[in-house]
Amino acid sequence: MNTKNNKRRRESVAKIEKAFVGLLQERDINKITVTDICNLTGFNRSTFYANFLDIYDLADKLRKKLEDDFSALFSDYDYFNERTGALKMFTHIKENQIFYKTYFKLCYDSKHLITIYDTKRAEIELDNANIKYHIEFFRNGLNAIIKMWLEGGCVEAPEEMAEILKQEYKGR
Repeated sequence: MNTKNNKRRRESVAKIEKAFVGLLQERDINKITVTDICNLTGFNRSTFYANFLDIYDLADKLRKKLEDDFSALFSDYDYFNERTGALKMFTHIKENQIFYKTYFKLCYDSKHLITIYDTKRAEIELDNANIKYHIEFFRNGLNAIIKMWLEGGCVEAPEEMAEILKQEYKGR
């Protein structure tokens, strides 16, 4: 029986996701086909379609999984200690570069970007009338820094990146 969470199905989904991630490192999402994934995994198309509607459904589900993994990393995040939080984030990014490169490739719209931001703290420190602009500016700036660092191969140490972020944020 092919129930939703049986071991065989989980293994199939994991193999499909792994093939998809590999293909994403080589080409854009619109150049990846179900046939490409089936050729890499050895599965029939029916196995793919039993788990996903199409390539974009696979991308959405994988992006959601990556977001959940990232959120779990910061479930105990201390927003009032930016240095340790930023260091934790940059360390995780350096150790999981493919994860983050894949995530950014799956963010084909700007509303799905990495966000670690304490809106309650911002409401205390900033003028509430402009907070939505501050949050958007911070989110996009943080994502630009992360993308640039990833594209450069994460040469700088996580400690350096945390300090860069701290200095940029202080300059607000």
